[in-house]
Amino acid sequence: MTATVRFPPALRFFLPLRHRSGVCEVPLETLGHAVEALGVPRTEMGTPLVNGQPSPVDYRLRDGDVVDVPVRPRPQWITAPRFVLDVHLGTLARRLRLLGVDVAYRNDADDDELVAQANAEERVLLTQDRGILRRRALVQGAYVLGSLPDDQLADVLDRFALSLTPFSRCPSCNGLLAEVAKDEVSHLLPDGTRRSYDQFSRCPQCGRIYWRGAHSDSLESIVATHRPPG
Repeated sequence: MTATVRFPPALRFFLPLRHRSGVCEVPLETLGHAVEALGVPRTEMGTPLVNGQPSPVDYRLRDGDVVDVPVRPRPQWITAPRFVLDVHLGTLARRLRLLGVDVAYRNDADDDELVAQANAEERVLLTQDRGILRRRALVQGAYVLGSLPDDQLADVLDRFALSLTPFSRCPSCNGLLAEVAKDEVSHLLPDGTRRSYDQFSRCPQCGRIYWRGAHSDSLESIVATHRPPG
């Protein structure tokens, strides 16, 4: 006795090669377990339909059931737009911070630490490790699409409804930047920077100094094109 679970093209890359058609026969267990056993994290699915009717993930499948698993709708609204990124997404972490997004990141955090931090600080765990997303202990998580940082950033901005405030956070430590007078930091600046710029910020946490350099136009362009609905 089995049920049939069907996946749209956008979720099929999670499936084993033998199931890439998107139509899978599964044993009679809970819907959520059946989906995750096929490799698709619950964080990536919308409300499943069993025989055309919305059903919870703890629904126990019956013989002959036909389940359609949709992609999670975008944009995804989260109560607190705060994230923690796994060790492989360091460049993405820096770029999100440049846009003013609250991002926790350590390049030596293991999976247990990431889950614990995400839950304790009410952050969404961003990762490309589907295994960690299938952990029952994880409250909020999301799979990041793309192999290049530009594609990963575009995916995160498309998935979540975020308010962007460029140059408000330290890309190195995530601290909130504070404006600082040029004469206070002039002695710390390279000659070319001292001649070319007049507005500066400093991170109270790590002491790094920032100015709006050549990358500022590209960030402003991202903000202009990313306008969350509502």
